[in-house]
Amino acid sequence: MKALKERIIKDGIIREGNVLKVDSFLNHQLDIELFEKMGEEFKRRFEGEKITKILTIEASGIAIASIAARYFKVPVVFAKKTQTKNIAGDVYTSKVESFTHGKVYDIIVSKQFLTEKDSVLIIDDFLANGKALIGLAELVKESGATLVGAGIAIEKGFQVGGKLIRESGIRLESLAIIDEMSVEGGVVFR
Repeated sequence: MKALKERIIKDGIIREGNVLKVDSFLNHQLDIELFEKMGEEFKRRFEGEKITKILTIEASGIAIASIAARYFKVPVVFAKKTQTKNIAGDVYTSKVESFTHGKVYDIIVSKQFLTEKDSVLIIDDFLANGKALIGLAELVKESGATLVGAGIAIEKGFQVGGKLIRESGIRLESLAIIDEMSVEGGVVFR
């Protein structure tokens, strides 16, 4: 997606360790006009698919998923990384490892909001090692719902996540795929 790629080049900051900081427009300060374009593009890419829910993980995926949900006219469900008093009782759980934070989380979704009647599209901001996406897919499978596919804003194509997801048979639509990235050389897109 041209607008997202241009924004990454203009405002993205590359740090050592394959870290791309896009917090000025994607996951700390949010550019809603850009999100609108991304939501519209996800709708175009998944046109004709029956989608009843969009699933994401807290926290950075929520904003993109919410804007995309406007185009699909469906609710957003987000997997929480911590058990809270208001999520008591029956839940689906999975473990995910965060590339950015280097931590393993137990993610949870209330069974009330994800059922075998649902057709689910997963939306998230980044795909690096694929652990979050695999964990979300496991929640969908556990619920008995149908996984339609996954929409990712930025995929680090030089890391293993995209390959793992595609090989698992999950339809993956990434708006910007980075093939190379370095402090010296900048970003090279697929």
